[in-house]
Amino acid sequence: MEKGRSTSDENLVEDSIAVIESVKKIGEFRRTQRKEGANLVRRLKLFLHFLEDIREVDNADIPLPAISCFKKLNKAFRSARKLLRFCHDGSKIYLALESESMMGRFHTVYESISAAMEGMPCEELGISQEDKEHMELQRAQLRRAKKRTDTQDMELTMDLMVALSSNDRNAEIASVERLAVKLSLFTAEELHEETLSIQKLSNERWGISSECQQQVLSLVQKLKHFAGVEEKEVVAVVDEPKRLNVAPSSFSIPNEFLCPITLEIMTDPVIVATGQTYERRSIQKWLDSNHRTCPKTGQTLEHLLLAPNFALKNLILQWCEKNNYQPSKEAPKSAETTNEEKILSLVKSLSSSKLEEQRDAVEQIRFVSKESSDNRSLIANAGGIQRLVQLLSYPDSRIQEHTVTALFNLSIDESNKQLISAEDPIPAIIEILENGTIDAKENSAAALFSLSMLDENRAKIGSLNGIPPLVKLLRVGTMRGKKDAVTALFNLCLNPANRGIAVEASIVQPLLRILEDEKLEMMNETLSMLLVLAASAEGRRELGQLPFIETLVKLLRDGSPKNKECALAVLLELGSNNSNMILAALQYGMYEYVIDVSNNGTERGRRKANTMLRLASKAQEIP
Repeated sequence: MEKGRSTSDENLVEDSIAVIESVKKIGEFRRTQRKEGANLVRRLKLFLHFLEDIREVDNADIPLPAISCFKKLNKAFRSARKLLRFCHDGSKIYLALESESMMGRFHTVYESISAAMEGMPCEELGISQEDKEHMELQRAQLRRAKKRTDTQDMELTMDLMVALSSNDRNAEIASVERLAVKLSLFTAEELHEETLSIQKLSNERWGISSECQQQVLSLVQKLKHFAGVEEKEVVAVVDEPKRLNVAPSSFSIPNEFLCPITLEIMTDPVIVATGQTYERRSIQKWLDSNHRTCPKTGQTLEHLLLAPNFALKNLILQWCEKNNYQPSKEAPKSAETTNEEKILSLVKSLSSSKLEEQRDAVEQIRFVSKESSDNRSLIANAGGIQRLVQLLSYPDSRIQEHTVTALFNLSIDESNKQLISAEDPIPAIIEILENGTIDAKENSAAALFSLSMLDENRAKIGSLNGIPPLVKLLRVGTMRGKKDAVTALFNLCLNPANRGIAVEASIVQPLLRILEDEKLEMMNETLSMLLVLAASAEGRRELGQLPFIETLVKLLRDGSPKNKECALAVLLELGSNNSNMILAALQYGMYEYVIDVSNNGTERGRRKANTMLRLASKAQEIP
């Protein structure tokens, strides 16, 4: 053996191949890292051909400089595998909250791989021309990957901000619902897995701060509440494996006996079109809510037939008898029937010729629609949506207020959003936003926010002149009204065509006033709104004024870590398009505050600060 080389050195190439092969089997990544994870896997796979050729070379013929490179490469591959595994099975909420931080981890992996490749002695290894071309391609891709800028999902960022808000606001409900759908956290089984991922996260060294940990726990509780998972079920989920409440000898229920939706033992198991088994009552509720997918796999169901799973039912009965276990009984049918009959009666009363009966019915529907997804489904299935939309134009302020609020509550469910939109309620909602009572205006803003989650509605609300009354509410509304207005406007301005409309409606001035009012506690949401506007030429013209630049610099000096991060993001957007903005910020003393953020800020704030320092250096070089 050549001096300086160990037996482990001879296994580096083989081990690197094994690491890449294991990466190929990891599977799909979490939503927020899906694209970046797939890109990293693809880049790692490009190394296989090169490594397999090197594997054929006699170990004694591999020069020491190459061994050093392979050590670095192997270490980088292992770091990549650890990162990808975390992006596959880590906490969905944490990965969403820390999406920018995770991007930084991907960049670190790319830098490590690139550094190892730069010193590879290709000539001494006798690498073929084809492999040289592959290596050059890999280097080029790694260089591009290292230069990638932030790919922040602005919609996701705002939803996280609103969902984490401790204030009583309509938009919070809609944001939690959208997060549940985006992150696939709306069944008991998914929330159970997320809880375990959070427990695992706290035991591993991923650098989670106490603030982030609190945010993760807060969000998971809100998502569980939205999904209807009771607090006692939360406790059971944390105590893994799940135990039955029997004394004195506890035992585990076999997982295959539990319904994937409720995590309760099944008494009437049925098979859906994908081959998955559920408790009949649970899956029927899912289907009655206009869902046409399998909750566990996400696949579209070819048909809605439910086939009894007699074999599994017999196994469950045998297990219950053997273990002297009595499954919990379902709620009495009479209670369910009473509630259903009540809702059917209320929907019928919406068409009553008596004003007081109509008022009473729509008010009750407003409140029962807020209580549960089951109630919202019953109202929709009874034809309540069509009748409510018709009442939006009724010349009675109380009926209008209750109606628009009821429609907002119903729109929390994704299937209802489509049904409501099909009835064309937007013109009437905008009318109430302009001329209704203050409560009606606030709830109209929340309804527009919820409906604008559908892309086609964003354009429609903008074209129907729905943005100016939202800007007015932002200017003169109550604290709650302003918060619902800025959230709705943010959603609408994700459509580029609406940004110019918002600027023309004078949105900038009320946003700047909000930045100066600490009582509103809307700093980060307002800065996020300004960041969206700064992505348009019209927005940059309005924002590129010296007083605003000075305000951003003051936030860099005095704001919270999150304020500083958001202010830097806006300043970067402006400065990237006009270096004069950066020069102006430097005159207000920006440099020392950016240095502080680069050392002590949030993960994303530090990255923004480093980018700003590079831009500032270039701006000062321009004659």
